[in-house]
Amino acid sequence: MTDPVPPAARARIAPAGLMFLAITSVGWGFNWPVTKFLLGELPPLTLRGVTGVIGALLLAALALGRGQTLRVDRALWPRLLLAATLNVTGWMVLMGLALLWLPASETALIAYTMPVWASLLAWPVLGERPTLLRTVSLVMAFAGLAAIMGGNGVTASAAKLPGILMALAGSMGFALGTVLAKKLPLDMPPIPAAAWQIGLGCFPVAIVGLAIETTDLGKVSQIGWWLLIYSTVIQFCIAYVSWFAALSRLPASVAAIGTMAVPVIGVVASAAALGEPLGPVQVAALLFTLAGVVLATRS
Repeated sequence: MTDPVPPAARARIAPAGLMFLAITSVGWGFNWPVTKFLLGELPPLTLRGVTGVIGALLLAALALGRGQTLRVDRALWPRLLLAATLNVTGWMVLMGLALLWLPASETALIAYTMPVWASLLAWPVLGERPTLLRTVSLVMAFAGLAAIMGGNGVTASAAKLPGILMALAGSMGFALGTVLAKKLPLDMPPIPAAAWQIGLGCFPVAIVGLAIETTDLGKVSQIGWWLLIYSTVIQFCIAYVSWFAALSRLPASVAAIGTMAVPVIGVVASAAALGEPLGPVQVAALLFTLAGVVLATRS
């Protein structure tokens, strides 16, 4: 895929692209400890579903404001529903539940092994055989996961097992959705496509959450309300818009590797805001996991 930005223009607008990428990484990175805090005041399905639906509506309004249509061709509906299920519903539910067993920092690290799983899934789905570099990246990623799982002893790791399995399942599901998106692409503008995927993916989560969970808005603290606004507006809207702006100004490889800053920010923010550990074991896990993911994206 060729870079749509002319060389002369690229040099001029690259700083803006990097700025938008930084906004995206900060927005998504800080959302990990934000969600962890909010789970202490709101049930997971309601929290993830309702904020996602509101975020999708805001993105839809943004698309209409930009003169883009929200109409979906009939032939695209199966692909759109599949993408929403894998990339949004599974991700939101599994990652939200994983945070009940895991610290936000560890959940973020496991979540961003997505490119590793995508490189493995691309073999049977797209016929892309794994290279030596991809194999090395997988070993490094698992080394990082092993450090995370065993960092606080066998007993603590066993207690974390449900969260680890859910985070891994969510990461693998998102990776499968990414690979299938290459095989079955959505021929839609990016903002309407994101609005539909987030809306379709989060709507059933919100319905189930409101039906089976007990939500007491009176227990939401003042800071909790501010964090709800952050999770809805910053995570779903500003961060996504910044991501689209970065993609239009930077080579795709630069933008993709730049998102690896998200778990780094998540770990540091969780340590600062929630008092989660950031010792030698966590640093080693961070380095091994991120190095493996970066190698996978470069292979």
